[in-house]
Amino acid sequence: MNLGVVPRRCSDGKRMTTDSNNGIRLDKIDQHTVYWLMTDARGVSAPEIADGLNVSAGTIRNRINQLEESGIIRGYSADIDFQRAGNRLTNLYICTVPVAEREPLAHEIRSIPGVINVRELMSGKRNLHVKTIGESVESLQRIAHALSEMGLDIEEEHLIRSESDLPYTLFGPDGTQQPRGPTDFISLAGNANVIEVTVSETAPVAGKSIQEAVSDGVLEEEILIISVEREDQVLTPRGTTVFHPDDVVTLLSRGVGPDDALAAFKGGSEEINSTSAA
Repeated sequence: MNLGVVPRRCSDGKRMTTDSNNGIRLDKIDQHTVYWLMTDARGVSAPEIADGLNVSAGTIRNRINQLEESGIIRGYSADIDFQRAGNRLTNLYICTVPVAEREPLAHEIRSIPGVINVRELMSGKRNLHVKTIGESVESLQRIAHALSEMGLDIEEEHLIRSESDLPYTLFGPDGTQQPRGPTDFISLAGNANVIEVTVSETAPVAGKSIQEAVSDGVLEEEILIISVEREDQVLTPRGTTVFHPDDVVTLLSRGVGPDDALAAFKGGSEEINSTSAA
């Protein structure tokens, strides 16, 4: 009986199995390889991926080749901050097109200058998302006009503030590893920064009020707390406002470096990752 399962032998001897219904089955070595490539495809090496898997670096290289040949790894791309690259704008258009025309239109849209990503959704409405880069509002308006001329109904459009690509944690070493989250800051004139940061469980300010954090020397006096987001609420900060783990704090630091300003909100063992939006 033919169940649509076709085994293929990898160059390291492993049989890669293709199921016509469920795609290609990945074993733990494949999954870990994909995880680490999603984490840092440019910086991670085959020996680093092989470490802890009890396989050779050559095996990892063979697996990567097989993953590429099978189309699971479709390519490698750079993560570009277009705001820093000439202060360009990133915009998302949420569009509706007839389902029968969705795929051909998705291919046609890619020819519009400034379009960098097209996503097709399995729905009748808002089924085409188009991400674009513009040098100005006028250039984004030209892109919107081109989309409309192609027959797309633009339901919504949004300027993208920031976005993060994360590895699929279930493919990670223990299936639960949490990727590091970004911290955003905008540099202003006069050596000032507006910073958005999430309070970690082991942060020096966790469990302290703003007054206590300043009096204990944990929080610099030059730092002004602008807002505190907690679950679905935005709190107006007062001296008695207590910082909780997972609070998203927006602050203004003047004369205090970003790393020093963030130290109060991060755990001692955490690495501080900052992405300038200037």
